[in-house]
Amino acid sequence: MKVTTDACLFGAWAAGIVRSHGLGVKNILDIGTGTGLLSLMLAQQCNASIDTIEVDKDTFEQAGENIAASLWADRIKVFQGDARAFRFPVQYDIIISNPPFYEKDLMSDNTKKNLAHHNEGLFLSELLVIIKKNLQPDGSFYLLMPYKRKEEIRKLFIETDLSIQQLTFLRQSADHNYFRIMLAGKLKTEKQAETMIDEISIKDKEGQYTPFFVKLLKDYYLYL
Repeated sequence: MKVTTDACLFGAWAAGIVRSHGLGVKNILDIGTGTGLLSLMLAQQCNASIDTIEVDKDTFEQAGENIAASLWADRIKVFQGDARAFRFPVQYDIIISNPPFYEKDLMSDNTKKNLAHHNEGLFLSELLVIIKKNLQPDGSFYLLMPYKRKEEIRKLFIETDLSIQQLTFLRQSADHNYFRIMLAGKLKTEKQAETMIDEISIKDKEGQYTPFFVKLLKDYYLYL
């Protein structure tokens, strides 16, 4: 599994929000952990215990190796299993996921990519049900999604009784169209705050990383 720029940015964005919660975050769940990237980024910014789950055996083993070699191995547990059927030990203050992107797109001939990106893995509608079941009543969740599924995402949130707290649209530069959404949400309550909407460009017109990108990633990228 590759470590992509958008996944790194998403991890830094979510970790910054989690850090702002301070000592209130006791446990975190990372669904479809892949390499363990998101959990490792979150572990650097809070003292919470982190559970991760990965369905693919080889990827699960890779995540375990990465986490075991880190400074935060004592706070991160890696489970192998299908999140749809797995019995998690607690309800979580934070749930994070970089879920399957392309449920309706063409499949590749790579089985692992299909699991990571297509509906041979986890449907978004199923992921939202898992989040609703395993999130603390006042907890928060964070998702990285393709921008082209924006309207579908809104509809699914209405159907699942989840609320969107923040939408951050991501693009390669100010000259590019949006290609990802970083989303923060909560369980729906009677009184909902207005959704915050903003955007991030990875690079400026000169091809240099933008100041905001550098600010978010400086704790994780050695060369920024």
